Amino acid sequence: MADQHFEVVIVGAGLSGIGAGYHLQANCPGRTYAILEGREAIGGTWDLFRYPGIRSDSDMYTLGYAFKPWTEAKAIADGPSILRYVRDTARDNGIDRHIRFGHHVKRASWSSETSTWTVEAVRGGEPVSYTCNFLFLCGGYYNYEHGYTPDFPGAESFKGAVVHPQKWPEDLDYAGKRVVVIGSGATAVTLVPELSRTAAHVVMLQRSPTYVVSRPAEDKLANDLRKWLPAKLAYALVRWRNVLFGMYFYQMARKKPAQVKAGIIDMVRQQLGPDYDVDKHFTPSYNPWDQRLCLVPDADLFEAIKAGSASVVTDHIETFTETGIKLKSGEELAADVIVTATGLELKALNGLELSVDGHRVDPAKAMSYKGMMYRDVPNLASSFGYTNASWTLKCDLTCEYVCRLLNHMTKTGTSQCTPRNTDPTVGEVPWLDFSSGYVQRAMEKFPKQGSKAPWKLHQNYALDLMNLKYATVADGVMEFARPTSVPVREAA
Repeated sequence: MADQHFEVVIVGAGLSGIGAGYHLQANCPGRTYAILEGREAIGGTWDLFRYPGIRSDSDMYTLGYAFKPWTEAKAIADGPSILRYVRDTARDNGIDRHIRFGHHVKRASWSSETSTWTVEAVRGGEPVSYTCNFLFLCGGYYNYEHGYTPDFPGAESFKGAVVHPQKWPEDLDYAGKRVVVIGSGATAVTLVPELSRTAAHVVMLQRSPTYVVSRPAEDKLANDLRKWLPAKLAYALVRWRNVLFGMYFYQMARKKPAQVKAGIIDMVRQQLGPDYDVDKHFTPSYNPWDQRLCLVPDADLFEAIKAGSASVVTDHIETFTETGIKLKSGEELAADVIVTATGLELKALNGLELSVDGHRVDPAKAMSYKGMMYRDVPNLASSFGYTNASWTLKCDLTCEYVCRLLNHMTKTGTSQCTPRNTDPTVGEVPWLDFSSGYVQRAMEKFPKQGSKAPWKLHQNYALDLMNLKYATVADGVMEFARPTSVPVREAA
């Protein structure tokens, strides 16, 4: 027997889950819901990650919710500010009262006979279960328990501290120490300038370069507009400006990759000067947006390099030693602390075990519908952001679409919505077309996307805006039904 029934169960109380709670309250008033959160705090990523300097790599005018203006001066915000923003949203809208902390959701099973999901979780070591009519997965895309760390030869011989940013020790003392940060992604370029403020020296050790772009931490236009316009209007204007510029830049990178690459590299040269080996350390072998670009606010990484408090080494690791790392070139890097900023471990469908009418759902064999639902899986959606823009842009649209689905079922007296593919010409392609290592390691376990709409995953906010916010939900692919044993829900 389930402990309690809700019309909607949301998994996760991070950026996506709090947004889902708001949209349900605003667009589906009166509909009961609960948020099951595995940890004891609101915030998801922004509460979990505590490494020095943690910040967003998207501007807050697009990473922020569409319904809640970002009003702080910095557009590229630090982690604590983002966490406060998410928690304020939950508190101000009463969403926090719907959260059940310490609930580690393990599995969910669907019954077509009753049009319900049974959601099984563990709380304090004890099993607990809920039933719901719609299940909304907002628990992110990676394993919260641990990050990804390669098996480095000789790692056990190193006498200093080895830490992964996802599990940063509160008592780690790196002041005056020699630090090596392994990696060249968003986490590494964030850590290096921050650690270099007090460390003796910080080395960013990378196998190959990443595209790094600088922009001001504060958005002058946004800050000026707030002085003259209502906060919501100023926020909306800047949000759309940033969305359109991001779309334009991405399309340019796809259509004219050589030109965009040259522009990015030229900006790095301007920052580091003619004597710095930009070709070796900041010129990737791939095209822009084959992987996500790294953002450094106010050129802080470049400033640390110019000041001599940080440096970049491009090489391969041969082995850890007692005192540092020996490279394949023969060079040795002395270190007191080694930080493995080597990526995340991705998890499909929040790592849940799913079954439909007793049949297990294999995520790797599922096909994504509109980037949020799955072929032959009823009444379930997941929130997954963009790879070429901010996470929240897509999540806001996903939440609005889910609410439209729920309201349509109420209006039509149906209780089940299931994407069905009857088009034999729809082929399968990987979920993400991204060459980053952490993506490639996991893609075989993730759902596929289709070769054509509505199974194709668009990385385009304008297209998604039309398809998710304005297009009819009864598109001939989404099947609506109601077993005779299920009572009709009355409209509020």
